[in-house]
Amino acid sequence: MKSAHDLVSAAKSRVREVVIADAEQAISEADVLVDVREAEEFAAVHLAGAIHVSRGMLEFKFSANPALQPRDLKIVLYCKTSGRAALAACALQEMGYLDVQSINGGFDAWVAAGKPVVKPEIPAFD
Repeated sequence: MKSAHDLVSAAKSRVREVVIADAEQAISEADVLVDVREAEEFAAVHLAGAIHVSRGMLEFKFSANPALQPRDLKIVLYCKTSGRAALAACALQEMGYLDVQSINGGFDAWVAAGKPVVKPEIPAFD
């Protein structure tokens, strides 16, 4: 039986991962930056310009949204450490997307490199 680690390792061997040093350029050239973490992770902090599509809903959201259906979209994905993003990249490739990358090391590597993040402010209701 394969473990989650086995599946992630296999996915990483089949997808393009962009290193942190090149991530900002890849993001600037992308049509869409997708955060595949869970909703509460995204709500707490995320990369500027990212849209949220959790890994569990990825195929459904991409299939249902006309703006995400062109198979020639340039897509950059990230998650916390890059496992979910690699799995998501594989899924999108299997759906026929031609230009999919994930960020190696994910959100944690981005933050460790001192790159900017967005922390939404919760409005005060007093």
